[in-house]
Amino acid sequence: MSTSALPKRIAFLGDYLPRLCGIATFTHDLAEAVAGAAPETECIVCAVNDRVEGYEYPSRVRFELLEKDLDSYRRTADFLNFNNADVLCVQHEFGIYGGPAGSHLLALLKEVRMPVVTTLHTVLRDPNAAQRLVMDELVRRSDRLIVMAHKGAEILRDVYAVPEAKVDIIPHGIPDMPFVDSSFYKEQFGVQGRTVLLTFGLLGPGKGIEHAIEALPEIVRQHPNVVYLVLGATHPQLLAREGERYRLSLERLAEDRGVKENVIFYNRFVSQDDLKEFIGATDVYLTPYLNEAQITSGTLAYVFGAGKAVVSTPYWHAQELLADGRGVLVPFRNPQAISEGVCGLLDDPERKEKIRHDAHAMGREMIWPAVAQRYLESFQHARADRKASPRAAFAGWTLENRPYKLPPLRLDHIVRMSDGTGIFQHAIFNVPNFHEGYCTDDNARAFILCSMLDELADQPPAENLGKLATSYLAFLAAALDYKTGRFRNFMSHGRQWLEEAGSEDSHARALWAAGIGAGRSRNEGHRRLSAQLFERGLAAVEGFISPRAWSFTLLGIHEYLRQFTGNAQINAMRVTLTDRLVQRWKDCATEDWPWFEDSVTYENARFSQALILSGQWMPNPEAFEIGLKSLRWLVSIQKTQSGCFRPIGSNGFYQRDGARADFDQQPLEAQAMVAACHEASRATRDASWSREAKRVFEWFLGRNDLGLPIYDSTTGGCGDGLHHDRVNENQGAESTLAFHLALAEMNCAEHLIPPPHAP
Repeated sequence: MSTSALPKRIAFLGDYLPRLCGIATFTHDLAEAVAGAAPETECIVCAVNDRVEGYEYPSRVRFELLEKDLDSYRRTADFLNFNNADVLCVQHEFGIYGGPAGSHLLALLKEVRMPVVTTLHTVLRDPNAAQRLVMDELVRRSDRLIVMAHKGAEILRDVYAVPEAKVDIIPHGIPDMPFVDSSFYKEQFGVQGRTVLLTFGLLGPGKGIEHAIEALPEIVRQHPNVVYLVLGATHPQLLAREGERYRLSLERLAEDRGVKENVIFYNRFVSQDDLKEFIGATDVYLTPYLNEAQITSGTLAYVFGAGKAVVSTPYWHAQELLADGRGVLVPFRNPQAISEGVCGLLDDPERKEKIRHDAHAMGREMIWPAVAQRYLESFQHARADRKASPRAAFAGWTLENRPYKLPPLRLDHIVRMSDGTGIFQHAIFNVPNFHEGYCTDDNARAFILCSMLDELADQPPAENLGKLATSYLAFLAAALDYKTGRFRNFMSHGRQWLEEAGSEDSHARALWAAGIGAGRSRNEGHRRLSAQLFERGLAAVEGFISPRAWSFTLLGIHEYLRQFTGNAQINAMRVTLTDRLVQRWKDCATEDWPWFEDSVTYENARFSQALILSGQWMPNPEAFEIGLKSLRWLVSIQKTQSGCFRPIGSNGFYQRDGARADFDQQPLEAQAMVAACHEASRATRDASWSREAKRVFEWFLGRNDLGLPIYDSTTGGCGDGLHHDRVNENQGAESTLAFHLALAEMNCAEHLIPPPHAP
C-alpha cells in the first residue's frame, strides 16, 4: 500500500488505557500498532469514560465522552467532523456505551461524515429485541465490519443479512512473544520446579473457573507439583454489584476440595509487560468458559500466539483457533474432562510440544504489526466505498433532521408530592394538597414511570427512585382486596380507604402497572409481587363493560407477557378483550365517525395503542388496522390549522354530530397520544408517527393554542390543564406524571427501547 493512499487522520473510538478493561487494552494496542504501521498518518482517540472525572490519558486521546451522556456522543461527532477525520474505527461491545444495548453510540454514528469501520467484539446469534435494533442500525451505519473469527462472519450473514463483501475477518492482535521454555520465567514467581496452569482475565461467573478447581484434585493426584494460577481482578461492574462474592466462593471451593495449596489467586489487573511474564511461565492454559456464544477471546489469542498448550471448552473462538489439534477441547461444565485434558498433555510431552510449536507458528499472523496492516487495508476499502456516496460536512444538519432536544429529567415535584404511603392526588400550585389524599390511579402511573426510568439506564433519576417505586407498589398491593379481587381507588390522608372497590378504569390501570412491574422490573421482589397482583386482579376484568378498562388491561397483559409468555389463561383474556374492542368498533364506527363510542372523551389514544399492540403480537391483522385507522382519525381531529396539537377538551368533550370542546385541554391526552404514536412508529417503521409524537409532546412546552408552556421546568411539575385563557397552575400528580411519562416515552423512542418479542 503506497503512503499516498493512506488516510491522513484516523480516529479510534472505544475505552482506552489507563481504564482497566479488555476493550481499553485492545483500542490502545490497535491505535499504537496502526500508528507504527503508518507513521505519516495521525492517529487520534476518542475515549469513552465510565466516570465523570475521566482518566489520565496519554496525548493520543484528543476527546473524551461520558458513557451515559447522550449529548456527549453528538459532541464527539461534531469534533470528528470538524477535525476532518478520514476514517473512524469503532470498537463495539454492547456494555461499553450508554443507553439500552449501547444505543447511545448510534447518535454519534448518525452524524459523523467520514467512513466508519466497526470492530465487533461480540456478535450475538440470539440477540434480544433491543440488541437486534442496535445491531441493525450499527450494520447500516458502518461502511465495513471487522470480526475476529469466521463464526462471526457467518452469524452476520445468517442472522443480520450482512453481505460477505462488507465483512473483513482480522484476528485479535497479540504482542510478539518469543517461543521459550516456561522454566525461564518461573523463578521470579516462586514456582520453579512446578507445573503452572493459568487462567487470566477479569474475574466473573461466566469464566467457569469453579469447574477448573473441581478438576484439580484429580490433576494433583496424578501430578502433585501442579499449581493453578488465577490471574486478574474481579470485573469492576461485578465488584460494584456484589463485591468479591464470586472470588470468595472459588477460594472456599478450593479449600473444600483440598487443593488450597495448589491454587494462587492474583487479584490484580496486570500490565502487558507483566502479562507476558505470567504467560511465559505457563505450561497449560485453561479457558473453562460456560457457553459457546463467545466470538472473541483476547486472553485465548494472547496465550495461543505465545505458543502455549491450551485446554478449553468449545466456545466459538476456541473451536476455530484450536482446530486441527492445535489445542484440547473439552465439554462445557465437565471437571472430569478438564482433568483428563490437562493430564493427557502433561503425560505426553511430545504432543504438548508439537501443539506449542503449531500455535506459535500460526500466531505470527496475529501479531500487532500484521494485524495493523490488515486494518489499514480495511480502512482503504471503506474510503473507496464511500467515494461513491460521500457525506457533506453539513448535510442533514437542519432542524428537521437533527435530533430533537428533550428537556432534562427533573423529578423534584414528584418527590415533593410523595411520602411513605404513595403519591398525593392533587396540589395547590406546587404544594401537595393533603385534603385530597391518595388514589390508585396516580400510584399506578407513578410506578409505571419508575419502571420506565429504571429501564432508561442512561438517565440520572433521583437517588431514591427505588424507594419511590417501592412505595408506589406497596400502595397498589394495599389497594387490592384479595377477597374480592378488586382494587380500591381512593384513600384519605389518614390512610383510610374510602370505598370497597374503585372504578373499572382504576382497577385496569392498576393491572397495567402490575403488568409492567412483572415484565420489566429488575428488582426481583418487585417483579414477583407485581406478577402476584396482576394474576389476582385479572379475573375481575371478565365482567367489566368499560372499553377503556379493556384497553388498559390489554396494555398490562402485553407487559406481563414479556416474562410469562406461556400463561394460557392470560393469553385467552387477551383474545377476549381484543375481540371486544374490535366488536365495539364494528358496532359504532362509520366512515365519518371511525371511533369506538358515540363520544370522544379522555385518554382516547389508549384504544388505538392497545389494538396496535395486540393486533401486532397475537397476531390479529384486523385489530392492528383498526388501531392504526382510529389513531389516524384522532390525529386529524386534534390538530389546529397552524399545526399544533389541540386535544379534545374536558369541558364537554366531543359528541357525535355535536360540537367539540376545545378546552380544558388535559396533559393526560397528550401523554396518551405520544405513547400511541410511538407504538405505531415501532410497529410500522413509518417515521411520520415519530414526527407526530414530537408535535404532540411540544404541546407541553408551549406549542399549543395559547403559546404557553404547561410544564414548569423550575419545579419539575406540570399544570393541570390549558384553559381558554390561561394554564391551570395547580401541579397535580396526574398532570405531572403525564408529562414525565411522555418524556420517558420520547426518551425510549430515541434510545431505541423496543417492544418485547412476540409472546
